[in-house]
Amino acid sequence: MSRLQRQRRRSAGRSARGFTFVEIMIAIALGLFLIGGLLTLVQAMRRTATNQSGLSQLQDNERMAMQLITDVVQSTGYFTNPVINTAAGEFPAFTYGPAVFTYAGQAIVGNVGAPDIITTRYETAGTNVGDNAINCTGNSSSLPAQWVNQITVTNNYLTCTLWVNGAAQPFVALVPGITNMTVLYGVQTGQGAASNSADTYLDAAGVTAGNYWSAVKSVQVTLTFINPMATQPGQLPTVQFMRTIDVMNKTGVVT
Repeated sequence: MSRLQRQRRRSAGRSARGFTFVEIMIAIALGLFLIGGLLTLVQAMRRTATNQSGLSQLQDNERMAMQLITDVVQSTGYFTNPVINTAAGEFPAFTYGPAVFTYAGQAIVGNVGAPDIITTRYETAGTNVGDNAINCTGNSSSLPAQWVNQITVTNNYLTCTLWVNGAAQPFVALVPGITNMTVLYGVQTGQGAASNSADTYLDAAGVTAGNYWSAVKSVQVTLTFINPMATQPGQLPTVQFMRTIDVMNKTGVVT
């Protein structure tokens, strides 16, 4: 065998040699390091996506819950054809579940508890004549009707019990993720100049004690929501969302 042939055989042997144990262990360690980094990145992305989804759902629930309550409170006391009808005639003293309307014409009443209960009543002329009023379930009526809307929190849901022309309707769960609702009523106690502005805020017991239900000008609602990011460091288990709503859009100075 010539020298050239021996060199070629040695080169072929060296090229066919596999990886050593040390090289394999280094390759495995590098692979595990890269996979660990990739898994960490994937988990961080999933956590971020979950937080964003939870925050978006929380914001949607806040908007929906407050919009339903706002629509109901702003319609409180409305009745059709005021040329012929009167509040006292349309809203007689009556009891709806835990809500007691003690005098004719009273359109709003609250019950102190944990959570509070707010009950309002108003009428609709029906969508057939262009009336866009809706009740606490978010629905309208094609025909004239009188609604009594009772809103509270039950089993972490904002709930509505509706009476239509005096007949109770099935209980409706509206918005999830709510643990509590507190309500304060802005009343005009008569201590200042005559206006439609509230000069103090009281709970339902205070309004009843002062016989101020006819003087309620606004309602301050605070909803306590479950925080979807409560598992993150530094996050509270719940968050609160508050809104002050004027009754019948009539707050302000009398001119």
